[in-house]
Amino acid sequence: MTEAAETSIPPLLHIENASVVRAERRILDDVSLTLAAGEHTAILGRNGSGKSTLVKLILHQLYPVHGARVEVFGQSPWDIFSLRRRLGFVSPAAQADLTGEDALEVMDAVVSGFFASRGVWRRETITPAMRDAAAEALHRMGVEHLIGRSMATLSSGEARRVLIARALAHRPDAVLLDEPCGGLDPATRRLFLDSLRPLAQGGATLILVTHHIEEILPEIDRVIMMKDGRVARDGAKADMLTDAALTDLFGLPMTVSDRDGWFGLQLS
Repeated sequence: MTEAAETSIPPLLHIENASVVRAERRILDDVSLTLAAGEHTAILGRNGSGKSTLVKLILHQLYPVHGARVEVFGQSPWDIFSLRRRLGFVSPAAQADLTGEDALEVMDAVVSGFFASRGVWRRETITPAMRDAAAEALHRMGVEHLIGRSMATLSSGEARRVLIARALAHRPDAVLLDEPCGGLDPATRRLFLDSLRPLAQGGATLILVTHHIEEILPEIDRVIMMKDGRVARDGAKADMLTDAALTDLFGLPMTVSDRDGWFGLQLS
């Protein structure tokens, strides 16, 4: 083996011929894709297109039929707690878990990310370094002033930023964002998306899963389109976000606009 091969960086994600069957229905159908480290990617599709199943596959929350390969950071299988230390995860469902705990304080919510738990338990040892990293992550997201507040008292936008801080505190190599703007009003959504841009510029690889092209950050260069459980299209953002491609994806005539790197979509 050459020195170059020994020092090469494995893909962030490598999937070969992955299918997922539930109740005798194929909800993910022979999906193959590779994402390189540092390659910011959006996974776009309608509800029911297979996006959520793909997320669960990446997170090892479910497994494909026999014969498929699913590797994250060049490794398979993963202990889910070890995987969460390298792959941060943000979703409205994850936020609901944390905000549903009335007594869960903001700092504890962020620190709990080190243990992939809903809160901090007595058996867990919290080091000063963990608290420093949590405080730094909260500062990075502009919500350090929320320390001392209960998660249950935060607005949706505040809680979503705390959730990002939780994902960043252990300095993951990548962050998986599953419909991260769900439940946010338009103004809060844009502020939240703007807060993500420094992450994309600062080293962590972003994987954004969405059905809204308005949420695709200017820093994202690749778009994968899911349809009927399969990868329908995959390529550079400029080639994917076109009238023809999105009309085919969503099944209605669509017109795409581009303003300063932000894309919009209207029915034609």
